[in-house]
Amino acid sequence: MASSRDRQRKLARAKLDRQMARRAVKENRRRRMLAAVGSVAAVLIIVAGVAWIGGAFDSDDDQTDAADQDICLWTPQNVSTNSNLKDVGTPPTKDIPTLGTQTMTISTSQGEPIVVGLDSELSPCGTADITYLASKKFYDNTDCHEITTYGAVRCGDPSGTGLGGPTYSVYNENVPTASDPSASPAPGSDASAPLYPKGTVALIGNPPGTNGSQFLIFTKDYSPANPEFSIVGKVTGGQATVDKLAKIPTSANSTGEKVKPTQKITIKTLTVGGAPASAAPSASTQS
Repeated sequence: MASSRDRQRKLARAKLDRQMARRAVKENRRRRMLAAVGSVAAVLIIVAGVAWIGGAFDSDDDQTDAADQDICLWTPQNVSTNSNLKDVGTPPTKDIPTLGTQTMTISTSQGEPIVVGLDSELSPCGTADITYLASKKFYDNTDCHEITTYGAVRCGDPSGTGLGGPTYSVYNENVPTASDPSASPAPGSDASAPLYPKGTVALIGNPPGTNGSQFLIFTKDYSPANPEFSIVGKVTGGQATVDKLAKIPTSANSTGEKVKPTQKITIKTLTVGGAPASAAPSASTQS
């Protein structure tokens, strides 16, 4: 005769078997429902896709239009901790060109104007940054305060300290990547090409990646091990002036670094857009 404990075990086992059977039935039903829903969804997706291709969802008021989206973001800088910053407002975040080039013309005290093609495709926010500041005459009557040891003229800081700029910053966009010396170059690539070729114009921030108004005009090729300058364009005119700037001797600045130009390099005006300014005619061409 089976003991009471044996009967309890049998009843528990039977109960467990019934629960497992019910779970199996439910699981099979759930899978069938999911399969059916999936089939219906697939059909709906196909129908919707055909309708989309046919333009059924087109609308002139599409809220996802690129023109309505923020293209650039501007990070506020703390004026209380940096008295060298100059408040001229903040550039817009929308309706910023992302194709083509913008013409920047720099008229200096050292010769014919320097013309730069700003790259709106690879550096839309850097271009928008300079364009906005130029519209505020931020650069006018300021001095390029350094000729760096690596061969670039540093401009765009009204304070002449290397710490000046607007009360906002913008991130890097177009920093070249240093190649791995142990890696084989990609087919068709030039492994010896400089990261910052002569004539390159790049933004410089302090610390790196917090770009404002300051920019570099490279007077010779430069390939650092750790690139940190965001390329915004290249010189397309006035190269003779750039070459002249490269030859200006330097003296020690306040920190003892020999980068201070011994001749003033004053930006008389800096504009973006319109026809590039031309150099004044020489005496030999004047009537």
